[in-house]
Amino acid sequence: MTEKRLTLVEHLEELRGGIIRALVCVIAVSCALYAFVDRILPGLVRPVGRLVFIAPQEALISRIKIAFFGGLFLSVPFVLYQIWKFVSSGLKPAEVRYALIFGPLSAIFFFIGAFFGYFVIVPIGIRFLLGFASEFLTPMISVSKYISFVGVLTLSFGVIFELPLASLFLTKVGIITPGLLSARRKHAAVAMFIAAAVLTPPDIVTQCLMALPLLALYEISILFSKLARKRYR
Repeated sequence: MTEKRLTLVEHLEELRGGIIRALVCVIAVSCALYAFVDRILPGLVRPVGRLVFIAPQEALISRIKIAFFGGLFLSVPFVLYQIWKFVSSGLKPAEVRYALIFGPLSAIFFFIGAFFGYFVIVPIGIRFLLGFASEFLTPMISVSKYISFVGVLTLSFGVIFELPLASLFLTKVGIITPGLLSARRKHAAVAMFIAAAVLTPPDIVTQCLMALPLLALYEISILFSKLARKRYR
């Protein structure tokens, strides 16, 4: 039986279809979640106690943000399924089983990273930043900026926790090697601090709170890659 290979146009069509399905899922879940924003908001506000809005439309925009971040978070398994479905179409038959294994694992790693970011990193960052309050400086945190701060950090940690799994998969299919990862360690460290600076607020502590776990995950990625290479041999 001959293997059917997709043309470039067919690959692009499949990619476009996957993106559309993922967007529809995120939007649908976000719309459904909007009805529960009033129940979600108290839990989000608890670390700071009270928030304010400084523009007439900010409260409404913040509610939409909460629904969007929640919809994106809950849609992750379906989005990852679309990603792995597209990736598997370009793999050899013997490699397709890797996508079937790494698909569910990637969702688990994402949720572990997201919970780590929300329950560990976000409280540390908030305590540090609010520690500069004094009798002359009273924190009045905008609800929109706070939701963006929590949402971006939570989702970012979910994504970066995929790093070891991605390195394991790429080693399995022969794209990278442990030696390559080790040789690029310094370049990766610089890239991680740049990524942390882009994804976090402009303060060194929050950037380090993201960059340091990234460095640790990179070392774990090298270990995973070595294990995959050793088993392959």
